[in-house]
Amino acid sequence: MLNLSASEVWFVTGSQHLYGPETLATVAEHSAAIAAALDDAPSIPVRVVPMPVLTGSADILALVQAANADPACVGLITWMHTFSPAKMWIAGLEALQKPFLHLHTQFNREIPWADIDMDFMNLNQAAHGDREFGFIAARLRLERKVVVGHWGDPSVQDQVGTWARAACAKADWRGGKIARFGDNMREVAVTEGDKVEAQRRLGFSVNTWGVGDLVKVVNDASDGDVDDLVARYLDEYDVVAELRPGGDRASSLRDGARIELGLRRFLEDGGFTAFTDTFEDLHGLRQLPGLAVQRLMADGYGFGGEGDWKTAAMVRAMKVMSAGLDGGTSFMEDYTYHLTGEDDVILGAHMLEVCPSIAGGRPRLEIHPLGIGGKEDPVRLVFDAHPGPAVAACITDMGQRFRMVATVVDVVPAEQPLPKLPVARAVWRPRPDLRTAAAAWIYAGGSHHTSLGFSVTKAQLQDFAAMSGVELLVIDEATTLDGFRDQLRWNDLYWLLAKGL
Repeated sequence: MLNLSASEVWFVTGSQHLYGPETLATVAEHSAAIAAALDDAPSIPVRVVPMPVLTGSADILALVQAANADPACVGLITWMHTFSPAKMWIAGLEALQKPFLHLHTQFNREIPWADIDMDFMNLNQAAHGDREFGFIAARLRLERKVVVGHWGDPSVQDQVGTWARAACAKADWRGGKIARFGDNMREVAVTEGDKVEAQRRLGFSVNTWGVGDLVKVVNDASDGDVDDLVARYLDEYDVVAELRPGGDRASSLRDGARIELGLRRFLEDGGFTAFTDTFEDLHGLRQLPGLAVQRLMADGYGFGGEGDWKTAAMVRAMKVMSAGLDGGTSFMEDYTYHLTGEDDVILGAHMLEVCPSIAGGRPRLEIHPLGIGGKEDPVRLVFDAHPGPAVAACITDMGQRFRMVATVVDVVPAEQPLPKLPVARAVWRPRPDLRTAAAAWIYAGGSHHTSLGFSVTKAQLQDFAAMSGVELLVIDEATTLDGFRDQLRWNDLYWLLAKGL
């Protein structure tokens, strides 16, 4: 499972020697106290590590180079306790390869009206020291997050935590590896894309392995390991009688277990963070990996069907962003609509691969014909997603840039049972309504595959897209089609001009 507690953000405080050693010692004290408070904040999932107070360009550059080289460091939090002349930050900021958050705060919460003197003023100058730092970041046109407020406020800590989760996802992308078993589903457009540009811009690599490479590892799984995994299935799920030991289809469950063992070993041995497959290329596998994919996603792997490596990357990023939170994240597809005119909703599902992290109850392990792929009937977990607010997002290749599209939705209980639909599914109502949201999604060129996340927020995606250099379009309760189409036109102009800024 994913764990963000091993990641760090470095708390970096700027000052200068003008104020003397006593003031600098106090600055260091205050900086350490703020970092400790942020480190203890329950909404911040990473370690917040205080750095020495920086007072010169050489020290700033050295710290940035150390941050760039440290795999545990996912970003910096910067704060100017006193006035810190910003020209000395130029070399360091231009060398910085990781995201940074500018925390505009001050150590004291209130002005000590009766006691304030010039010593206090010389020490507590963040109100204009941070403006000096803000100018140089703007002058260098650096992407950053600005958070304003007292460091002890939960709302400030929440914003820092949101940004830190996005920074962890960005770091995970930077070293991520996506394995494609087979190629893209034939003739499909949106799941294609420039894998070289993705590695250059976004950081993760995408490479293809023949299904035969996977089949060899699957076939090497031992009968003992299959026995142990089947026993886990029986313990964790409601397994239908025909799949239980001695049942008519028990061998199919063992085949599903063998596929999971081989797929898991292949991904672990290769250091992969996400993967894809396609039902058009299953040579040597007895059934389409359904149960295996579901369980691997539950453990944090990204996944995309039909060779959709961009959605696999999106699922992985959203799993990293929501690590340790309730709700779950899953590969998803808008499948069919309920168009009543009053309570329009979307039924989302896929052939088999919906992650049980979003299940509203104990999943049922079943076997049914698939109807495509030409293989034996696959085993899969069947369940309904739990209700609640969520975000569905995708990333597409628009030619000159990558575009992320996100829609805010409310997952709701199905109006009636679905006894003949043998797949996991979710029913949701997009904001502001289905017709506006679907039209906006189509105008934006959003994919038919998405990542559906219950504890991923719009703010996390905004931070993540900004630090990744990706265009973001959000469809929510404030969306109108006229405004959204204008945004598309403005964005085209901006992204064309931005390359020359």
